[in-house]
Amino acid sequence: MPFNSFFTLHPGRRFPLLTDHCSLFTDHCSLITDHCSLITVYCSLITFYFLSSCSPHPPSSLQTSLLVYRFSPPALLEYSEDLRLLREIPFSLPPNCGLFDLFPAPVGSFLLLELNCPGGQTVLLFDLETGSTSQPFPNTDSHFLAWQSDGRAAYLKVDSLGSPRILRAYVDGGQDALSIPEFTYDLAAQPNSPHFTFTLSRGLGYGSELSLASSDGRRAALLYSDPYHYISFVRFSPDGEQIAFIKIPDTQTPFTMGELWVMKADGSNPRKLADADAGHGYAANWSPDGTKIAFVVRENPADPQADVSSDALISNIYIVEVDSGQMTPLTFFEQGYVETPHWSPQGNILAFNRVVDGRMSVFIVETASGEVKPLETEPACCPAWMRK
Repeated sequence: MPFNSFFTLHPGRRFPLLTDHCSLFTDHCSLITDHCSLITVYCSLITFYFLSSCSPHPPSSLQTSLLVYRFSPPALLEYSEDLRLLREIPFSLPPNCGLFDLFPAPVGSFLLLELNCPGGQTVLLFDLETGSTSQPFPNTDSHFLAWQSDGRAAYLKVDSLGSPRILRAYVDGGQDALSIPEFTYDLAAQPNSPHFTFTLSRGLGYGSELSLASSDGRRAALLYSDPYHYISFVRFSPDGEQIAFIKIPDTQTPFTMGELWVMKADGSNPRKLADADAGHGYAANWSPDGTKIAFVVRENPADPQADVSSDALISNIYIVEVDSGQMTPLTFFEQGYVETPHWSPQGNILAFNRVVDGRMSVFIVETASGEVKPLETEPACCPAWMRK
């Protein structure tokens, strides 16, 4: 990869002086046998102390919770890991705006809400700890692309109808522009890395390109291109070694069938895993252990009405084994449609929206037992797992 200028710091390299001192002590110990044991123990203790202090410590345990948005009365509902209601946070949407989705930071207390408003899409930043809300770009439209892997910033596309650009907005209020094309429509941050992928298309009939970029976007390497499909909803595996994405046919049909693909993070070994619902806009998501992917499958692919209206769509949640390609349905709905499934951090629960006759609600499915049940009886949407 042309920008492969990565390096790893090794704490052990800072101790040659300590090792030399221990050697000197050992030489002296050959003269004074009784003192040798004491000095050897002393050096061992010092070495252990410094190596321990310079080695990375495992992070403290994080608390897991599930957030959903209840429409009436309007509030964010926070559930515990075992799905007990912990608290309600009253939160009314701005006038004439609808909620598109919730996007939790990978780690921490910040949550992004994307709204559909008369002036276009807009993003709000919400801090669950303080209850404060801010609008990073109040004077133009803004569209969420991805969180930075450390949760300290989010990638946004702003001013789509004026001077479109991709910015990184930090939770402390700062921002910087990225040197990637304005045609970018999808972005994914690589776990435990400053790098990210971005996907662009130059218009209908031109297909799309997926590239891996350095932190500032100035260096990029093409990973994959397809002249006949839009590469969408790119998702890295938890270890950052693989990439999953949905292929959407480059066509004027609004809601087409598509395909779920995976490949190595360097763009090698691309392969189709399964057919998937595509044009309705539902991402596939990796299980926390990286062995499975949950995604939406359209059950009525031959119905032309489902190509033009989501109201005609019938769909369910499936999982597929990444290595074998074996598929398993998790839900068996015969009416309505489901939306993007979200894994709990422990991998034992999937939460998702279900829409029937225009009414949206949040459902969960336990992956071990297969039990499917509504989380909220009131109209609600947008499940988001938090780790803070």
